[in-house]
Amino acid sequence: MSAIPHHFSVGRFRCTIIPDGVFAYEHPATLLFADAPPSELAQALHAHQLTPATWEHYRSPYPSLLIDTGSERVLVDTGAGALGPETGRLLPNMHAAGVAPEAIDTVILTHGHADHIGGNVTADGKPTFPRARYVMWRHEWDFWHDNPDLSSLHIPDRIKAVLIESAQRNLPPIAGQVELVDSEGEIAPGIHAIAAPGHTPGHMALSIHSDGEQLLHLVDTVLHPIHVAHPAWVTLLDLAPAQTVATRRRLLPRAAAEQALVLAYHFPSPGLGHVVARGDGWQWRPLHIL
Repeated sequence: MSAIPHHFSVGRFRCTIIPDGVFAYEHPATLLFADAPPSELAQALHAHQLTPATWEHYRSPYPSLLIDTGSERVLVDTGAGALGPETGRLLPNMHAAGVAPEAIDTVILTHGHADHIGGNVTADGKPTFPRARYVMWRHEWDFWHDNPDLSSLHIPDRIKAVLIESAQRNLPPIAGQVELVDSEGEIAPGIHAIAAPGHTPGHMALSIHSDGEQLLHLVDTVLHPIHVAHPAWVTLLDLAPAQTVATRRRLLPRAAAEQALVLAYHFPSPGLGHVVARGDGWQWRPLHIL
């Protein structure tokens, strides 16, 4: 993934995708499509020039989104920090884009996974963005603070430990700056929280509106373009799979009907595109082929 920030606009809002790096997920077919029928999965992967037997890693980008509304600078998610050898590049890439941590007014944390909150604090445990308010869904904050139950996740215990340790390291230090939301609504002018539970209890999507244009940030509602066409295929990282499917079936048709520009956190860089109706389902069209 390129370390070069990607600039685009939503109406009068200036937006920048700032890479934090990449992370290689092992055994991606099993991780991402845990309950997919093997023959259907093989066909879907083949359409993406992939085969289950040889697809050993999925190199996922970790893109934070910077929104400059003209009156406020909002950062969505803080990357993975030191999670992997190729992560933790958010601050250098912000500096390359000409943005200092002190310039951030609001940090929106879409959920408590390590790859979304890993840049919350500095190496000495202080908030990375000292002037910002950190915004998170209350249910999500409470879940990660109250001995999170990850027993429904069929992932190795070492990965569960990484998730819990990351939350313990990256959430308590921001308690004095955090603002918790209980319902859908405006976080900052033109930026609205959307309840998108399933991946985690308080997973949040975002709708960004300006001058008649919209960016719908699905975050981890879908983790791979194949999920758009197969919304019932959940991942091993979805805490409540039935909720994940329900959220997808609510947000994917919305994206298509509203012809919104869509951002998905783990999709191939820059993760921008459109969801379009196809038969009785949907299809992902990345920005570069529109």
